[in-house]
Amino acid sequence: MTWSISDRIEQHISGQGSKFTAKHGFKRLSYYEEHNNLDTARYREKQIKDWSREKKEKLINGEWGRQQSLKI
Repeated sequence: MTWSISDRIEQHISGQGSKFTAKHGFKRLSYYEEHNNLDTARYREKQIKDWSREKKEKLINGEWGRQQSLKI
């Protein structure tokens, strides 16, 4: 989660973004969402992290809509 997507990408490129990108490297940004509310953004991030890889890939490819997945 970040206020500046470009700063967060720079962190990932330099290996500072997360344990995963530090270990595996950063190739490209696959997906992001914008939220006006910090609590909603945190909820959504946790929700997506708990999903299966298949469901995440469907979200990235536009096969899984926000209407189906965001229930607050």
